Amino acid sequence: MNARKNALGRGLGALIEDNEPRTFRGDDSLFEIEIDRIETNPFQPRKNFEEDSLQELANSIKELGIIQPITVRKIDNGSYQLITGERRLRAARMAGLTSIPAFVRTADDQGMLEMALVENIQREDLDSIEIAISYQRLIEECNLTQENLSDRVGKKRSTISNYLRLLKLPAEIQLGLRQKKVSMGHARTLINIEDGGAQLAIFHQIVKDDLSVRQVEELVRKLNQPDEEQKAKTASKPMTDEEYNTLRDHLRKYFGAKVEFMRNPAGKGKIVIPFSSNDDLDRIIGVLDKLNS
Repeated sequence: MNARKNALGRGLGALIEDNEPRTFRGDDSLFEIEIDRIETNPFQPRKNFEEDSLQELANSIKELGIIQPITVRKIDNGSYQLITGERRLRAARMAGLTSIPAFVRTADDQGMLEMALVENIQREDLDSIEIAISYQRLIEECNLTQENLSDRVGKKRSTISNYLRLLKLPAEIQLGLRQKKVSMGHARTLINIEDGGAQLAIFHQIVKDDLSVRQVEELVRKLNQPDEEQKAKTASKPMTDEEYNTLRDHLRKYFGAKVEFMRNPAGKGKIVIPFSSNDDLDRIIGVLDKLNS
C-alpha cells in the first residue's frame, strides 16, 4: 500500500515500469523518456515562459510528479522531438527530474505544427495576441480556412475572426495587450478606428486615465460618427419664402405657365403646373420630354 502511495506521489512516471509502453488512446503509447534525449520543438508557437509560473509548476512536480504527459515524436538519431508540453518539460528540468512521461506519436512537420498550435490555443493562460498568432499560423501554414479552424479548436468562427483582427492593430497596442495594459475589450473597440494614429492616441489615453471599455466605446463612437446632427439640420432646414419664390419664378419662366407650390409646414408638398388646353398640355409635355432627353 505504501509503495503504491509513493508511486502516485511521483506522478505517472512511477507507474511506467522498465520503459515499457502503455497504450492510452489511438496510436499513442506512454513511455518514461530521459529528458536529455528530448529536443525542443522548432515549431513551438509560444516563446515567453514566466519564471515564477515555471517555478510554481516545478514545485508542484517535486511534490506530485508529472500529472499530464508531454507529447513527442521519435527522430532518426534515436532522440525525441517535443510536439507539445514545453512548459512541463522546462519545469521538470527545474525540478531536477531526469526523465518524464511522454506520449510518442508519429507526425510530419505540418502535423507537429498543427498539434502544437491547437494544444497551445486550448491553454487558459495565453494572452489574446498569442492566441491570434496561433490562429493565423494554423490558417497560413496548415492551409486551414476559418471554418476548418473552428472545427479544429472548437471555437465559433466569429470568435476566431475577432482574434485575427487584433493582429491589424499597431505593434504598440499589441504589446500593451500582451502586457495587460489594455484588455481584449479595449482592443476590440480600438479595431473599429480606421486611423492608426487615432488608435494609438486613444490607447495612450486608456493607459493614462485607466479608461473602462464603455468609456472607450463612447470615445470611438464620437470619433467615428460623422456630424450627422449637422447634416440632419442642413437636410431638414426648410426653405425660406424668398427661396421658394425665386424657384417658383424660375419654373414659371421655364414652363411658360403659372407654376405653384403646395406645401405643409414640414416641407412636404407638390408642384402644380396648370394648363389651359390640350395644346397647352402638349407644349408642357414637350418641355418635360426635352428634360428627359
